[in-house]
Amino acid sequence: MKKLLVVVDYQVDFVNGSLGFEQAKALDSIIVDKIKTYRQNNDDVVFTLDTHGEDYLSTVEGQKLPIAHCIKNTDGHLLYGETAGMVKDSLVFEKDTFGSDKLFDFLRNSNYESVELCGLVLGICVLSNAVLAKTALPQAEIYVDTTAAIGNDPVFDRKVLDVLGGIQVNILEDKK
Repeated sequence: MKKLLVVVDYQVDFVNGSLGFEQAKALDSIIVDKIKTYRQNNDDVVFTLDTHGEDYLSTVEGQKLPIAHCIKNTDGHLLYGETAGMVKDSLVFEKDTFGSDKLFDFLRNSNYESVELCGLVLGICVLSNAVLAKTALPQAEIYVDTTAAIGNDPVFDRKVLDVLGGIQVNILEDKK
């Protein structure tokens, strides 16, 4: 069974930068462990990067979320922590919006039977890319692991997980 891990936007600005939040830091070791496991099993790993230009604040998104973040060629655009060192020869999809059209095209032309998403932010980019994965691969099992994908609002996160479950995305939850 061919499997893929998609690490969504685990970038400095979403962890401890302009849109960062404390809980995001704890994901680093969890994501690194997931990447190692996928690679040990000869499965694939890809990354997405939220990527904006200097004109971000004049874009539609920038007008609705007027906090500059993930500006290309800045430290905030970089992957965070130990996760940054795990890219190796993985594909990296830069995207200027929530979902990655390049990831969608990649998935559509693949034969993955399973796609797992982790990273940030659950209610925006993880959600968008999970929907794209389900659309590109309607017969594949799509997963989101709640120990490795979060947002900064637990109440909203629960609603997002309910929506994802409603479109047949499998929610992996910590049973502690």
